[in-house]
Parts: sequence; C-alpha cells; structure tokens
Amino acid sequence: MRSMTPEYLDSLQFNAKQLETLTRIGSFKGQQVLYGEQLPEVLKTMRKIAQVESAESSNRIEGISAPRKRIQGIVLENTNPTNRSEQEIAGYRDALEVIHESAMEMEFSPNVIKQLHSMMYRYLPQPGGTWKPVDNEIVERQPSGELSVRFRPVPAVATPQAMEDLAKGFKRALLAEERPGLVVGPLAILDFLCIHPFADGNGRISRLLTLQLLVRQESLEKGDLNSETF
Repeated sequence: MRSMTPEYLDSLQFNAKQLETLTRIGSFKGQQVLYGEQLPEVLKTMRKIAQVESAESSNRIEGISAPRKRIQGIVLENTNPTNRSEQEIAGYRDALEVIHESAMEMEFSPNVIKQLHSMMYRYLPQPGGTWKPVDNEIVERQPSGELSVRFRPVPAVATPQAMEDLAKGFKRALLAEERPGLVVGPLAILDFLCIHPFADGNGRISRLLTLQLLVRQESLEKGDLNSETF
C-alpha cells in the first residue's frame, strides 16, 4: 500500500517489451479520436453497449445479477429497479453515467470517491458514501469449507488518513512527467483496494475509478486539463 511513494515509484524498472506495450496502448488513443470524428453515431452505439457490459460484468463479479433484458432496460432506459440486485445495478449505472459525462471535472479525491459510492447506494436502504466503521477482512473458503483470512486491509481508524495520503501521492506522482499515467493509475487502484475503505462495494468502485482515471489521464495528455488540478 505504498505504491504512490517516491521511493517505490523511483524503483520501478521496465524492460524494452513492457515499454513497447505501453507505447502501443497509448497509440490507440489517437485512433479513438479519429474514429469518433468520422463515425460519431457508431461510437455512441458502442458506448451504450460498453455501459451495459460494464454494469452487467462489474456487478456479476460481486454475485449481483439480473436478466440481460432487465439490465439493458435499467442502463439504457432508466427502468425502475424492482429488487435489490436491480437496485445495485441502477446505482452502478448512475455512477457510470456521471463518469462518462463529467470525468474531466472529477478529481481523484476522497470526496469524489465517497460521492461515487453514495451514488452507487442511492437505491438501497443503507446509505453509502462513508468510510468503513469497523475493520474488514478479505477471506477465502478452503476446500474443507473453512474460511481463512487472506488479507487484512487498513484498519478503519486509519482509513481517512490513508485515503488522503493516496490522493496526494497520486497527484504528486502525476506531476513527475517521466511516470506514465498508464502505470500510476493502476498503482493507485491497487492501493485503493489495499485500503479497502468501504464496508462493501470496493471492487465496483475500483472499476469505476479505473475508467475515471483513464478518461482524466487522456485529457491531461491532450492538454485539456492542467496537471495541477488533476
């Protein structure tokens, strides 16, 4: 959970093949811009498909599912949810839509992260948008059926400061131009998951944040954003 420290970032080394891969991934951004200019309606359709796939897949990972047609209705037509699974999907839809529309105005900050979590829980009885009140553990079930602790995240009492440090470290890392955003972003998500700041919903929030960081990083590299306000 120290990926954003200068010491760790300075220790990172990449071989020629890894650097080539980062360069190739970056080259696809220009193709996307050209595609959007030439075939905007096709890109709009692809975005709708991607939103459905994201809402379905990200929630299914957490054991939350609904019939495909219901998911399409919830995501594309704002159909009212009728049960808990659909409420979870509808909340994810709202957070996803905000990122697609406003990612360039959304900083990677504790407040934004809590707002996304609150939005994801807006249709559920329990409120979202608050850090975990008690310590949590990542457990796995052994072949014998017993549960064992696989990982202990940051304690609840240390979570607020850990999230502040993560946001500050992320911004500091981006200001060092020699560090690619495609490296810094995933490391920030890794640290977020190590902190595991919420009682529930950390995996889905991490996937939403991944999209937000990619959109913001693209805008930064294009010059649409100032790195001082990232």
